[in-house]
Amino acid sequence: MKIVKLSAEQFNKYASQHRYRNYCQTSQYANVMVKFGYHAQFLGIATDDNKLIGATLLMYKEVFMGNKVAYAPHGILFDYEDLENTKEMVKILKKTLSKQGIMFIRIDPYIPLTIRDNEGNTMNFNNKGNQIIENLTKSGFKYKGKTLYFETEKPRWEALVLLQRDIREIFNKVDKRTRNKLRRASNSGVEVYKDNNKDITTFYRFVAKKEKKPINYFKTLCNSFEDSIDIYYAKINTETYLINSRRNYEKEVEFNETLAEKVQDMNLDIKDRETYLNKKMESDKLITVYKNNLLKATDLLKSNPDGIPIGTAMVIKYDNAAYVIAEGIDEEYGALNASTIIKWQLIEDYNNQGFKYVNLNGVVGDFENQNEYSGLNESKLGFNSIITEYVGEFDMVLNNLMYSWYQKTNNK
Repeated sequence: MKIVKLSAEQFNKYASQHRYRNYCQTSQYANVMVKFGYHAQFLGIATDDNKLIGATLLMYKEVFMGNKVAYAPHGILFDYEDLENTKEMVKILKKTLSKQGIMFIRIDPYIPLTIRDNEGNTMNFNNKGNQIIENLTKSGFKYKGKTLYFETEKPRWEALVLLQRDIREIFNKVDKRTRNKLRRASNSGVEVYKDNNKDITTFYRFVAKKEKKPINYFKTLCNSFEDSIDIYYAKINTETYLINSRRNYEKEVEFNETLAEKVQDMNLDIKDRETYLNKKMESDKLITVYKNNLLKATDLLKSNPDGIPIGTAMVIKYDNAAYVIAEGIDEEYGALNASTIIKWQLIEDYNNQGFKYVNLNGVVGDFENQNEYSGLNESKLGFNSIITEYVGEFDMVLNNLMYSWYQKTNNK
């Protein structure tokens, strides 16, 4: 077994046929990361008679006294099920990278461990998953564990909506709360459209607060992946928003007047009148809300007659699937559920185009306890998503002395 250098074309050809292929193991992704301080190389793992049995995009950067740290995004494309082959691959990889001054490498193979329903119940599992973890640790990697939350590089848990079905069937399986959010968004005049011009400046305005990456990262992503990138926006149709706001206000005023009559109806017993009084007090609050919405909608129509964007999502299309890689909303209009209606539009569009699934990106694996990510999970799992749990991250130190110095220096 030996390590060989591959061209971008050779690497893409091999990677596109591998069962653990992913958009992070592509030359397009390498082009993006090179723009942001990384070096990239395509390495092949070959037998002595030059048969290619593995490959990886390896990204690395210099961090300390000429020494480098490396990362294989979503792992080395290799069959880890054979212990002896894995040991030999790791041995020659370590030797090769050490000569390049790489003192540390991290991998996170895109290998499913379990498939679960939207409540976290196991539906299927990889019967080789634990063996793969054991083989990697026996070969020299340190396993970072089966964390329930987010890892250092990529999510270990992802939510996927399966497509290639009648859209009515998909909608009927959507959680009731999510369906209500979709109806409220639609009734409020929120519409979704695809931005064929890929306006990154507008897109970045929505994602800047939650994304650590600079705007040029997303510009480079679009340039590198070209037609494989889609950008969607949700916007308020301000005319519809005004019409519906007025309708909601007038309907609630009418209902409030009916309640007021019931409260004053002396033919009812005291208990019934108290019940109507409580309902009227709630209605009074709603009238205030709807009145404020009506005033806001009136102003919005005047200032934004063509509508106003309130949310966005960027998607990479790869291997007959659509991956949501970034999304964001205008928090001022959070109650209008822009994120929810965008996700539904993605599901509709990519289902019509014959895609296998939409990957809604990361969730957390804690399905029983309330935590800071419970809302995130609900926003994605409400679409009757299935959850893929991956094996996770593995680290290996190639130069203990230099890495120890680097850590000490980096922690000061």
